[in-house]
Amino acid sequence: MEALRASSFPSFHPPPISTKLPRTISEKPNFHIPSIQQITTPLSKIRSKKANFKVFTAISPTAAPSSTEEESSSPDQEIDSENNEEKFDWYANWYPVVPMCDLDKRRPHGKKVMGMDIVIWWDRNEDAWKVFDDSCPHRLAPLSEGRIDQWGRLQCVYHGWCFGGAGDCKLIPQAPRDGPPIHTSKKACVAVYPTCVQNGILWFWPNSDPQYKDILSKKKPHYIPELDDPTYTNSMIARDIPYGYEILIENLMDPAHQISCTLKADREGGRPLEINIQKVDINGFTAKQVFGDNYFIPPCLYYGFFSPGGAQTVKKTSSSGTKDEVVSPIPPQKRALLIFYCVPVSPGNSRLIFVSPRNFAVWIERIFPRWIFHIGQNLILDSDLYLLHVEERKLMEVGSINWQKSCFVPTKADALVVAFRKWLNKYGGTKVDWGTKFTGLLPPTPHREQLFDRYWSHTVNCSSCSVAHKRLNVLEIALQVFSVFAIGIVAAAKQGVISVAARYALFSAAVLCFVASKWLSHFIYKTFRYHDYDHAFR
Repeated sequence: MEALRASSFPSFHPPPISTKLPRTISEKPNFHIPSIQQITTPLSKIRSKKANFKVFTAISPTAAPSSTEEESSSPDQEIDSENNEEKFDWYANWYPVVPMCDLDKRRPHGKKVMGMDIVIWWDRNEDAWKVFDDSCPHRLAPLSEGRIDQWGRLQCVYHGWCFGGAGDCKLIPQAPRDGPPIHTSKKACVAVYPTCVQNGILWFWPNSDPQYKDILSKKKPHYIPELDDPTYTNSMIARDIPYGYEILIENLMDPAHQISCTLKADREGGRPLEINIQKVDINGFTAKQVFGDNYFIPPCLYYGFFSPGGAQTVKKTSSSGTKDEVVSPIPPQKRALLIFYCVPVSPGNSRLIFVSPRNFAVWIERIFPRWIFHIGQNLILDSDLYLLHVEERKLMEVGSINWQKSCFVPTKADALVVAFRKWLNKYGGTKVDWGTKFTGLLPPTPHREQLFDRYWSHTVNCSSCSVAHKRLNVLEIALQVFSVFAIGIVAAAKQGVISVAARYALFSAAVLCFVASKWLSHFIYKTFRYHDYDHAFR
């Protein structure tokens, strides 16, 4: 919980250059680790001319700048003048799908990424995770509702068609055994997407064209060595969020909002933040803060180092006068990261994979299960959920291209958000490229209990929370059964069979167990199913 809350504060340190190699499904490839900027290959369908950005910070579009400044900061003119600039190809990049710790090899898993329905399953014949199009070629039934059969094939439960790891159909039960081999037809095959496992996450490439079969040898996901370092913690959480990719990243890049949203102290306080954007190009940008650098690696990754103890302000006197200086109380050998993978799912929906590795207090996560930490992390996500859900709809009304005209961002604390919007407008086409799959309209706002749902957005997909949910439900029932059983013994026992002290003890135990079961029922509901968040009383 503290790690996720710490994402609000500007306390990052620059990461070291690492030569550790990421691992894939089958073997460890021998390749050079890319730098902070993504590798750009000819596979990205982009134009050649590159942009030249200057260092900038947040500028209020409604302030009264000079005519030259007003002209240079206009988003409309910026987009119009960049028609010849290279554009980001949303379908020529790796996307994180799910943490490996939440995958079950015994069953297929359905997910949606970039508007594409996919099914993830373990092919024991090839000893590898596979990602298919979640649609049976027979009658388009979702393969994610199927099973892994006894021969290790993915089986559609609608009519029993079976598929191998290459997407080829292995069996059509309705086809005559002595007839033509219709299962070998190309029309009976399922689309297969390139996949890899890196940093404890399953990734997929959203293009099933055979030319991308070996894309991993040419372009790789961004690698963070601390996630594979055994001296660091690596507990992950994944949750589906009922607002879009753009809003999710903005929220995580905002270093000031949680002072007023999630912290109980100093709600009207805070302090000025020094944030400068060093470089913005098609590969993302780097932000300089007091404690180091933050990195945005499109399309999904935003991360940096942080100081878990916060910051202290001290007064220093020099020839120029007295000034405040922010220092970190954490020794430099204690390192921690905040890593956010923001996955576009569909218009108005996204997925967050969060992990905060650190090399101190590692024993805590080795003692306590993951679901204990997910309680606080989910609560923090809920604290902003309704605000951002409504904000997205207001931005939709004004149009993403008019974001900087509609929002007043006068301080440097907004520099990261402004930088992301500049990147999105300049290179990303102002929004995620959904192709022809969606009209661009947002889904209607559901009722509050569905909006704050935790069960379908997290619990059922989390291996730790789902097990805890089942076990605590069993414990609740056991407490109730014992309570009724104890009352029954007290009521049925004849006078003198049980001593008065024993009667009182059984009766007291029954009452305590009943009260504990009611408390546990409330705890289960708020932790794993639904927990409303009211800022007025926090």
